[in-house]
Amino acid sequence: MTTNNAKAYWRENIKYVLILLAIWFLVSYGAGILLKEELNAIKIGGFKLGFWFAQQGSMYVFVILIFVYVKLMNNLDKKYGYDE
Repeated sequence: MTTNNAKAYWRENIKYVLILLAIWFLVSYGAGILLKEELNAIKIGGFKLGFWFAQQGSMYVFVILIFVYVKLMNNLDKKYGYDE
């Protein structure tokens, strides 16, 4: 693998990480803290939605983002010849 390919690989990797972290931040901080009052008007299973996002929703989103990251990295590895 050439140096240019390695730099492009890491550039895309960092881009994926930053995008996924931004999504997680928006869900955990935005939905759990900033939009809590608006989301509390909606109830799921007897619990206010703002409370749910603050307590459990951001964890579920984080786990989903882990699987998304694995899929993205597998595709990236194949693209740059790092697949096993």
